[in-house]
Amino acid sequence: MDLTLDHSSAMPPFEQVRDGLAAAVRNGELAPGDRLPTVRNLAADLGLASNTVARAYRELEAAGVVETRGRNGTFVAAHGSELAMEAALATAAYAKRLRELGISAEEAVALVRKALA
Repeated sequence: MDLTLDHSSAMPPFEQVRDGLAAAVRNGELAPGDRLPTVRNLAADLGLASNTVARAYRELEAAGVVETRGRNGTFVAAHGSELAMEAALATAAYAKRLRELGISAEEAVALVRKALA
């Protein structure tokens, strides 16, 4: 897996890591069951703080793209289709942005229902 960052991008590094790993899963470069590098190793390889990579991993786990197996590491999730993964990532990004805006869960659901109507 060749993950690179664009340091001139306005996109935060954790989002670049998250999106890069998600793309690697989508295009088959990372297959279900593949083990991801440790947070520390990937952070060192990319010249980032460990917390930055850890945040990307947490968001991918929340989206169902990866799963953490305790001390055994983080692996590409074995379940879910590409479409489901895309939807989960989009949902996680949407929820994050709404939290930043101070929108409640109830308001967010109402906005989604309205948009889908």
